[in-house]
Amino acid sequence: MTAFPELDALLGDLVTSLRGLLGNDLAGFYLVGSFAVGDADCSSDCDFLAALRRPLSPDQEAALRELHAEIPTRPGHWTRNLEGSYAPLDDLRTLERLDQPWLYVDRGWRKMQWSGHCNRLEQRWTLRECGVTLSGPQPATFAAEVPEALLQQAMARQLPTLLDDLATWTDIDQVAWGQRYAVESLCRMFRTFSDGRVHSKASSLTWAMQTFGPRWTPLLRQVQADRTRPWNPDEPPPAGSADLTRAFAREVLARLSPDF
Repeated sequence: MTAFPELDALLGDLVTSLRGLLGNDLAGFYLVGSFAVGDADCSSDCDFLAALRRPLSPDQEAALRELHAEIPTRPGHWTRNLEGSYAPLDDLRTLERLDQPWLYVDRGWRKMQWSGHCNRLEQRWTLRECGVTLSGPQPATFAAEVPEALLQQAMARQLPTLLDDLATWTDIDQVAWGQRYAVESLCRMFRTFSDGRVHSKASSLTWAMQTFGPRWTPLLRQVQADRTRPWNPDEPPPAGSADLTRAFAREVLARLSPDF
């Protein structure tokens, strides 16, 4: 399933557990995120989506909450790096149900929440176009198609507020991980704006080096070299890199204009 035997064993156990808890209501189980679009490595989280034939009952929800509270207590790396949602098929069949909250577990968390985190255009596109099927039918048989133009329009709306949005939960001047994430996100989102497809962060950094020119190569190489470093709130970014990141963001926004 993946390049990581430990993760394969965990995913196999998770699918088996879900079949026991949900029975025939489990329509399918899929990998999305970096394990679907490519370039997943040991620093990645493992994004999943479980498709359901009907909305969760209270007993099923309680059982899933208990399961995902227990998984991070197990030994191993990947037990603390699963992230995903439980989505009814009726929601997945139409884009009219975008942003509808699904039962969701965040990376490393033991407490699940109801969230639209996995129910956005990028995740829907990834599921249909390159989701990895571990159980159930191929996603293209039930998941609504996401037109390229819709993805491009979404990126045009989201890019201008990206740094402000990141500032609500991380500080690119103080936290190296946040600075790297900002650059990776700018590259990935602008690439989607350019071609209407979802790509990995790693490949988007390489693409940006070819697209934006030599002025930005040192910044992009810095992020490329450090991208697998883990979250550490006490690790500051390299000197000057936060200001360079803001300047790069201005360059990206300038290229959103049709007159560029």
